[in-house]
Amino acid sequence: MTQTERYQDLPLEEVIGDRFGRYSKYIIQDRALPDARDGLKPVQRRILYAMFHEGNTNEKPFRKSAKTVGNVIGNYHPHGDSSVYEAMVRMSQDWKVRHMLIEMHGNNGSVDGDPPAAMRYTEARLSAISGEMLRDIQKQTVDLIQTFDDSELEPTVLPARFPNLLVNGATGISAGYATDMPPHALHEVLDAVLMRMANPKATVDELMTVIKGPDFPTGGTIQGIEGIKKAYETGKGKIVVRSKAVIEPLKGGKEQIVITEIPFEVNKAVLIKKIDDQRLDKRLDGIADVRDESDRTGLRIVIELKKEIDGRGILQFLFKNTDLQIAYNFNMIAIHNRRPTMMTLPILLDAYIGHQKDVVTRRSNFDLQKAKDRIHIVEGLMKALSILDEVIITIRGSQDKRDAKNNLISEFAFTEPQAEAIVSLQLYRLTNTDITDLRNEEAELQKTIKELLAILNNESILIKVIQEEMQAIRKQFAEPRRSIIENEIEEIKITLDVMIPSEEVIVTVTKDGYVKRTSTRSYNASNGKDFAMKDSDYLLFESMLNTQHHILLFTSLGKYIYQPIHELPEIRWKDLGQHVSSMVSLDANETIIKVIPIDNFDEDRFILAVSKFGQIKRSTLAEYQVQRYSRALNTMNLKKGDEVIHIDLVTQSDDVIIVTHSAYAVRFNMEEVTVTGVKTSGVKGINLKEEDVVVNATTISVGVRGDLLLVTHRGAVKKMSLKEFENGTRGKRGIGVLRELKSNAHRVSGVLFVQDNDQVMIETSKGVRELVDTKPIRVTDRYSNGSFIVDTDKDGDVVRLWKVLKKKEYSKKS
Repeated sequence: MTQTERYQDLPLEEVIGDRFGRYSKYIIQDRALPDARDGLKPVQRRILYAMFHEGNTNEKPFRKSAKTVGNVIGNYHPHGDSSVYEAMVRMSQDWKVRHMLIEMHGNNGSVDGDPPAAMRYTEARLSAISGEMLRDIQKQTVDLIQTFDDSELEPTVLPARFPNLLVNGATGISAGYATDMPPHALHEVLDAVLMRMANPKATVDELMTVIKGPDFPTGGTIQGIEGIKKAYETGKGKIVVRSKAVIEPLKGGKEQIVITEIPFEVNKAVLIKKIDDQRLDKRLDGIADVRDESDRTGLRIVIELKKEIDGRGILQFLFKNTDLQIAYNFNMIAIHNRRPTMMTLPILLDAYIGHQKDVVTRRSNFDLQKAKDRIHIVEGLMKALSILDEVIITIRGSQDKRDAKNNLISEFAFTEPQAEAIVSLQLYRLTNTDITDLRNEEAELQKTIKELLAILNNESILIKVIQEEMQAIRKQFAEPRRSIIENEIEEIKITLDVMIPSEEVIVTVTKDGYVKRTSTRSYNASNGKDFAMKDSDYLLFESMLNTQHHILLFTSLGKYIYQPIHELPEIRWKDLGQHVSSMVSLDANETIIKVIPIDNFDEDRFILAVSKFGQIKRSTLAEYQVQRYSRALNTMNLKKGDEVIHIDLVTQSDDVIIVTHSAYAVRFNMEEVTVTGVKTSGVKGINLKEEDVVVNATTISVGVRGDLLLVTHRGAVKKMSLKEFENGTRGKRGIGVLRELKSNAHRVSGVLFVQDNDQVMIETSKGVRELVDTKPIRVTDRYSNGSFIVDTDKDGDVVRLWKVLKKKEYSKKS
């Protein structure tokens, strides 16, 4: 007979949902989350029980870790050996748990994240305080269940004579749930338990008079009482954990920062590397050296500072940018009544108190039954001694032990246990003194039974017993608090002087986009001459700036580059600078049109932008300060084919003059331009004729003297008084600035605001350059076409005009 194939036709989503549901339930209840009563995950509980069961306890010698791991895997926890050993190692690491549950000989890892030695090399045993976790487990104080193969029994929870979940904390991730509970000081937790037992309605505020907050094994300073209180009230809260650091003076005006405690769960080696990276990446120039001087006496990280650097400022920067300060988020989830529960402090304490009541009650019942059984035996022995001769005759007349017991039961009314005790009695016990011992034992047993019945029948006595045991634990194992708690989270304030030493440097930018900073020594050595630059290039910007300042480089396509001065490459005056494309990526046809130095972004100033198609916009300077500047940022949205032709730093009272290629100009006050964000397109500045474009714009500040210089494509130059341009409103066609000709009319190729002694460079389409002094050029009205300076028939039309930067004398104080 052939067997037919059997299968179930089930929807995939139902099968997957069912399987994942079962898996989730398993890892939530029986793997990743701790029990609220003993604070242990199943693997931790099994390790401790296996070691206790095998006699690997505190008063006995250490045993190989591999022996314990094999025992745990074979009898209780059928999973990988690495998961068992890792859990075992963590319980032995004094920088991970507040009170180690396992003592380990050998390399059990380090605070630097070094892995422990293999389990065949290390030895372990239960710690003294672990004995309190397992005490009285043999007295049926907790439920025992069958192990995975039904070969042995294992506990569902440990008796836990101290609140391990709060004392050692917990961390774990399961399906849909995660837990993060910080460790606490043992004496504070026990005081909170005692307070809650004395007053079951004690509030979080009252409990916090004794349990101040977390106490991390690595110490540190905890900031934020409100976060602790919120966590105790709701199960979720946030605190800040800060390293313990002191600033020590050194010889020669130097200082060093010494760190002796770091935040919980922070890898020391990674932390030191991150601090040193700040130095190597030039983000923090004040650090001279970072050393790890930790030894067996304790942790010690030394950050040596450069001369005249403020240690407090550097420390503030490191608090903000490294793991010298971290945020710790409470997420107090534990298994309570077989369900994952968000635990508040009162619920946690009540769960533990309820567990202890159950443990002490079950222990008392066990001891009571044992005392009753013993007193029953004692009564039988006393009765047997009172009729000793008859008992001996009866035993001698019996055939064997079983017959002797039956004869004693039938003739003298002894019970089975009493008869067993009598026939097992050794001859030396048949003395006169033994009856006295039995009577004393009976009295002690009666007293014990009375005490145990009182515990079982009176809850106040039960609570008193628990309290006395807690006091004994407190006295034996309490340690001083390691973490300091501060009420408020301190705001970290960082100033530029801290990060960057103040230094005066010369910053230059060329039209082709070569940027560099040069020391005053290199500049003076060259006497300001022989500036390295390509023949076709020219200097767009040169100024002495401080390394704590910034420059904004604006491009023709409406972008800007935010650049701190201290991050510019230091290059000699006679060497070519670094091209801007190595800082950020730019389009092929994108050029630098303006460089603006900024020492303070908070000032009430604006960035003005004017485009070729006549758009104008004004944005506050503060909007240009950014934290991330690895790419070019928007300063003006442009239409297709448009480009920015003018950028300037302006105030509310300034005027702007816009001049077009077809020789029209408009002047208006800055108030005409509404302040908008950096990502806008602006508003219409001038009404352009068809095919006309803006050549340039000029900003006019109140009280500043000067004239407007125009050059035409035909090589004519004219200078106009600013009075020729009356203030109006934006969006107009404007006034003509050249005399109209019927044929070969002049078109404006360049416009500049000039003052006496300024020099300008005129460049033609054939690359010919003409240097022009502006002072001899006389001022004419707007109906003049100026004087011819360039022979365009020979050299080509004029295409560019720029102001030549004068050679400057720099000193350290300039």
